Amino acid sequence: MKKIDIYIIKKFLGTYFLALFLIICVAVIFDVSEKMDDFLDKGAPMKSIIFDYYLNFIPYFANLFSALFVFISVIFFTSRMAAKTEFVAMFSSGISLNRLVVPYFIAAAIITGFSFFLGNYVIPDANKKRLEFQNLYFKGGGSKMGEFNIHRQIEQGVYFYVESYNRERNIGNRMTLEKFEGVKLVSKLNADMMIWDSINQTWILQGYYIRQFEDNKESLISGLRTDSCFRLRPEDFESKLNVVEAMNRNELNTYIAEQRLSGTSAVVNSEIEKYSRISAPFATFILTIIGFALSVRKVRGGLGINIGLGLLLSFSYILFMRFATVFALSGTFNAAFSVWIPNLLYTIIAVGIYFTAPK
Repeated sequence: MKKIDIYIIKKFLGTYFLALFLIICVAVIFDVSEKMDDFLDKGAPMKSIIFDYYLNFIPYFANLFSALFVFISVIFFTSRMAAKTEFVAMFSSGISLNRLVVPYFIAAAIITGFSFFLGNYVIPDANKKRLEFQNLYFKGGGSKMGEFNIHRQIEQGVYFYVESYNRERNIGNRMTLEKFEGVKLVSKLNADMMIWDSINQTWILQGYYIRQFEDNKESLISGLRTDSCFRLRPEDFESKLNVVEAMNRNELNTYIAEQRLSGTSAVVNSEIEKYSRISAPFATFILTIIGFALSVRKVRGGLGINIGLGLLLSFSYILFMRFATVFALSGTFNAAFSVWIPNLLYTIIAVGIYFTAPK
């Protein structure tokens, strides 16, 4: 790399980390003021507040808004360089626009790799401690005690249903277990109540009856109580809406495979989380190009015009990222395509702005 590359990379990364540091300080101050009542009411120790919550909250928050602050950083330092006519000197010395964008791409690649590593491997472990802290010390942090109308495919061709389940007592009411061979129903187990036996690690079924179908004949077995070892445990009933945030990439892939087997609709949320961890870091390149193309020219109005236009584009991009997940949740598109729609659209916008910049 030449001196000009190192000069721009230092400005890029320096501005980015400074902006991120300042917004994190502001966010922590506001969060402390908002959560102070919870800390005092629940008697949270200072050590846990600092090490279990805020030290794990900071990387989560920083990575969440990383792409936005990449954009703001590029707009800010590039506009300042343009205002000082530094780019005029570079262009006069024979540096082309395509050559000038190289150090921007190098810095964006560093931030993208850093963000990908944080999002897939570091932040999930940090989220485990953060979410445990929230469940202990925040109002409403605990999970719900019960669930209703739970459907699972627990093995290939084996389907489970329970009308209601109490996670506090590990008791389910009115359960059904059906076994199919192909499309043919071969057995059906019904029970009025299922209770987890923690000693024997089995389910106690009360008021049960079993219907078996073989050679167009049906047999019925019933009783007041029996033990059953079907492939479900109490932890499988735990709500995992936020738990996916605490899974690294390998754990998340395993969990998604289990959800697909069980047939639960919650797999879409897990897939959105998985693909967002890839698409969000990639947004760094897109916003870098847009920010560079908007700011490389010296315009009337100075820095304010560029920052205003930049913020408008960046916030519209982030808003569209959140809105695009609706396509996946509604079943219009699969999760991977829905998550990447904003990147595809704003890549076209970035290319268009970049090629009009020399004019």
